[in-house]
Amino acid sequence: MFIVGLLTWWYSAGWQRFGQLLLEKLVISEDFFSIDILLSTLFAPFKQISANYGSGGTLQMKLQAWFDKLFSRFIGAIIRIVLIFIGALWLLIQVIVDAILMVIWPLIPLLPLIGLGVSFGGYLP
Repeated sequence: MFIVGLLTWWYSAGWQRFGQLLLEKLVISEDFFSIDILLSTLFAPFKQISANYGSGGTLQMKLQAWFDKLFSRFIGAIIRIVLIFIGALWLLIQVIVDAILMVIWPLIPLLPLIGLGVSFGGYLP
């Protein structure tokens, strides 16, 4: 009776809970990389030191501030693009691994039987 209850749980509530855990893990990874926020702030300055000289500066100071802001935005875009690529690649790998785990889940209770069959079938040295 115990084995029947265990197998019933494994193929119903256990499989469902395992799928929920994998989905929660995927949501946590998406939140960690925050790809949507990175896309919305793609051309925002990256850790810019205040380069605003306002209206009371020379032309050289204004040009320097403009180039500082431009450079900061360029560096920010490069870093965010790299992070978006890494995050998307990680999420893709995680989805593939999770799909493989969901396919393997129903086969795990059969592994002892497969092991017995392999050992008695003469396939092991």
